[in-house]
Amino acid sequence: MKKLVVVLGPTASGKTELALKLAKRFRGEVVSADSRQIYRGMNIGTAKPKKAEGEAVKHHLVDIKNPNQLYTVWQYKRDAVKKINEILTRGKTPLLVGGTGLYIKAVIDNLAIPRAKPDKKLRKLLEAKIKKSGLKSVYEELVKVDPEAAYIVDPQNPRRVIRALEVAIKTKRPFSKQRKKGRPLFDSLQIGLNLKQNELKDRIEERVDNMVEAGLLKEVKGLVKLYDKNLPAFDAIGYRETIDHLQGKSSLKRTAEEIKKNTWRFAKRQMTWFKRDKRINWVKNQKEAEKLVRSFLA
Repeated sequence: MKKLVVVLGPTASGKTELALKLAKRFRGEVVSADSRQIYRGMNIGTAKPKKAEGEAVKHHLVDIKNPNQLYTVWQYKRDAVKKINEILTRGKTPLLVGGTGLYIKAVIDNLAIPRAKPDKKLRKLLEAKIKKSGLKSVYEELVKVDPEAAYIVDPQNPRRVIRALEVAIKTKRPFSKQRKKGRPLFDSLQIGLNLKQNELKDRIEERVDNMVEAGLLKEVKGLVKLYDKNLPAFDAIGYRETIDHLQGKSSLKRTAEEIKKNTWRFAKRQMTWFKRDKRINWVKNQKEAEKLVRSFLA
């Protein structure tokens, strides 16, 4: 089977840096598995690869949509598989890199993804219900029609909750029952970066400080001038808190602390997701990762 290297891990774990080194070492190209890096203009808050990094190693599925454009998991799987095959055709090593667990799973397990078309009217109704009664009420509605969704849908992510409920209503089938594994498309080696909790927490705090210093506020100001501040894309950690700050709801210091806290919570959820997959090879450093990749490709 065609071989695919996957580099995954929680946010701020150093997976991007590791992937760049592996790509240079093994003639690779990176296919992003990050559900926010797909959006143009969302650079600092999503920790996109720097220009020099992008020039040194070719990256795919970064900056492919505007924040107001819909991009489903089904579309991502289709595009990622296409890019991986193109890389293989060029005789290069494809590296699927990111922290969006569902994106990665969709590719390596060849998931059958629901293709229900977005229903704008239904979405507006659900969004209005969230504003009136809170996200928890809509999430509880989802779990009522699809109990297993509690294990696969982030209760803090409005976009994911709305989409899962939308699919269940439109198809009259539970969202969780529609993601079945298919025959694998690739022989995949999954490598995860295993950091101690205190080390990961320190990295997250440093990253947020660097983002603020690099101009996160200016980036968000520019985005909300171009797009509706209530877009689902801006529910990404770092953006919603900054929008609240720009509206005078919190100080800059408080905003940075909220971003750190929410990022840490998100990182823990990512690790819970990844730890369930026993196929992942957890490494501590580049040397261990290189050894695994060399053996796998050989």
